[in-house]
Amino acid sequence: MALIPDINATEKWRIENPLRERYGEKVEDQLADAETALPSYVRELSVRPLNDPRMDGCHFTTLKSGDKQYRSRFFYKGCQQHGTGVHECDDLAESAVSLLQAQVGHEAAARDEIRTTRT
Repeated sequence: MALIPDINATEKWRIENPLRERYGEKVEDQLADAETALPSYVRELSVRPLNDPRMDGCHFTTLKSGDKQYRSRFFYKGCQQHGTGVHECDDLAESAVSLLQAQVGHEAAARDEIRTTRT
C-alpha cells in the first residue's frame, strides 16, 4: 500500500481558512495520524494523516484518505459524529465549507428540538 503524505501547509490552510472566516479568530488545531479501515471492507487498519481543528467545543476533522482524497466529519463527542453526506471529496476547500454548512444545520436542528420540547 502506498504511503499517504502528511497534510501539507496548503491543505492545512484550505481546511482552516473557512473556520477563521466564520469565527473571526485563529483556529486551534492538531495534526495527527488516525488508524482507520480504508476501504471500509478491509479488516486491517491503516494509518492516515488527520487535521483536527476545534472551535467552540466542536471538532472539524479531515482525514486524508489518499492523494487529494479527503473525508470530513464534525463532532462534539466522539460517539456522535456527523458528516456532509459526501463520503469522500477531492476538493478540500469545498469539503471544508460543506462541513461548516452541515454543522450549522445540525446546530439549528438542535436548537429547534430544544425549543419544541420546551413548549
